[in-house]
Amino acid sequence: MKNSTIIKSGFLMLIFMLICVFFVSLAEKTTKAKIEINEQELLIKRLNEIVSNYDNPILDDKFYKTIDLHGIEQTITIFPAKTNNTVFAHLVEHTYPNGYNGNIRLLTGINVDGSLLGVRVINHKETPGLGDKIETRKSNWIKSFTGLSLKNTERSKWKVKRDGGIFDQFTGATITPRAIVSSAYQILDYFSKNEIK
Repeated sequence: MKNSTIIKSGFLMLIFMLICVFFVSLAEKTTKAKIEINEQELLIKRLNEIVSNYDNPILDDKFYKTIDLHGIEQTITIFPAKTNNTVFAHLVEHTYPNGYNGNIRLLTGINVDGSLLGVRVINHKETPGLGDKIETRKSNWIKSFTGLSLKNTERSKWKVKRDGGIFDQFTGATITPRAIVSSAYQILDYFSKNEIK
């Protein structure tokens, strides 16, 4: 009698556990799909903030390059912006690994003449009220890169002012602006030395 009660209880626990696993798995799949949709919508929004006059299916035309960036090998995603089947800019999705609170995912737009069309943050975990001033909704600081290039800005000036460069830093948060400046410079440097089609 005792054994049958234990078996019955064990069986009920197993069924309950399987039902829970099913619902958790279902929630995870549903949430994952929604997160992927939201991430793609944010990427499109950031692409269009930098350049909007392309007529190609920019997400479908993307390609990947593995390069040495920030001292590590990483795969960057390159979105060629075209009009009438001619590339006029590249938008590069890349990651800066050493922000104050970890990775900073960026989108950098580069004109075919080597000038920056813009830099935007896709994702970060920087401190609210300090490092998050890299977001356009918090500050216009990140827009200061637009129009700059290695031709019109000396290589030695691609630093925050505290380090002898031309870029402002944030009070109490130098690491984050330093990361963005370094990223913009390294992407420009890579494109100046490599022909991308």
